[in-house]
Amino acid sequence: MSNPSDADETPIASVQQLADHLAAGGKPKAQWRIGTEHEKFGFRHVDFASPPYEPGGIRALLQGMASPEWEDIVDVDALIGLKGVGPRAGASISLEPGGQFELSGAPLRTLHETKAELDEHCATASALAAKLGFGFAPIGYHPTLLRENAEWMPKSRYAIMRRYMQQTGTMGLDMMLRTCTVQVNLDYADEADMRRKLRVSLALQPLATALFASSPFKEGRLNGLLSNRAHVWTDVDADRTGMPAMMFAEDFGFERFTEWLLDMPMYFIQRDGRYIDVAGRSFRDFMAGRLDAAQGHVATVGDFADHVTTAFTDVRLKRFLEMRGADAGSPAMMVALSAFWVGLLYDDAALAAADALVRRYPVEAFTALRPLVPYTAMGTPWAGGTLRDLAREVLAIARQGLQARRNWAGGDESDYLDPLNIIAEGGPTEAEMWREKYQTEWNGEITKIFTAAAI
Repeated sequence: MSNPSDADETPIASVQQLADHLAAGGKPKAQWRIGTEHEKFGFRHVDFASPPYEPGGIRALLQGMASPEWEDIVDVDALIGLKGVGPRAGASISLEPGGQFELSGAPLRTLHETKAELDEHCATASALAAKLGFGFAPIGYHPTLLRENAEWMPKSRYAIMRRYMQQTGTMGLDMMLRTCTVQVNLDYADEADMRRKLRVSLALQPLATALFASSPFKEGRLNGLLSNRAHVWTDVDADRTGMPAMMFAEDFGFERFTEWLLDMPMYFIQRDGRYIDVAGRSFRDFMAGRLDAAQGHVATVGDFADHVTTAFTDVRLKRFLEMRGADAGSPAMMVALSAFWVGLLYDDAALAAADALVRRYPVEAFTALRPLVPYTAMGTPWAGGTLRDLAREVLAIARQGLQARRNWAGGDESDYLDPLNIIAEGGPTEAEMWREKYQTEWNGEITKIFTAAAI
């Protein structure tokens, strides 16, 4: 989401202008970067409840992280995040609706830099949180929190989304309050490169969901799922989520995506640091001046950039590609997610091999996995076997892609795939590991997961 001071106030003159805005994200390969984002739940050491915004909670933590390298992000009078400047330019720290603490990492050249950034952030956040009596645990779905007990963070746009999401699905509020993800943002060269990378990554997103499943609990007990986070996303808002068929089309491109976005319902527009509720109306109507709530406001490129961030497809197309299918997990798994997608998409030979693999199967074979993997993860049936068979093939391609980057990366990055290789060869997902511990050594004491998963 753009901060108000960053918004492009250029008036929109045509659909092509907006398609060109997305196309401007294309970069030569030498400029491709890796941006890793992750969310984590806070928990108080005394009772494992979520820390409040204030007093002595999330706001204090943000204040404690303040330095010349971080600028405050304020919504009305509330401190809601930090924006990196100088050596941290491109990074930010923000709050999800239920207080989930998010690092949006800077665009970095290598996975080694990604790991160093993650390690530094986790150490800093954990040390500051400990002084306040709480810690952090990255898990895909909150294991104990009741929806009605969640404290909403003081971000104005969340009030609009909260109201509207109750009209579009049964689990939108669960998504906002009780889920955590890890994602990686990657670049493309041009429209053709974007199309190819999008097809591969969207098709394989259910496999990523299976590999990274880490949420078998809900409200203090097992609920029969391995990725409750992914299950939640199956009923949030069909107008903006999932694996849209048009994204697999051979003629898919920036203009076609723009046309789809113009008809996707909006949430809000920002003016003077405040949000105007236009939820449910299309951006096309906004451009045409047909929104009563937005009378007197001309649609701008900044408005469109904000609108793009409210598309929640499993891979989101912006001026880069966002991989959105994974549960938050251990730091090693967070880096493994970035390694997985970098290995598949950033080497020409690996991308060609991945594209050929995906094209062996109909698109429907991949989309059919989406509602299944939250329940069975790596055991989900696939082509006469299970997803472990597909995982081994895909991981072999990713490893080759990472090994081909050795000179660029200043060393081999393929070891970051090791946690995934263990799972593909029959090891447990994090969800299965947590489930086993809950049923054996924890004796059903669910709160033990917080300290076991703590960063």
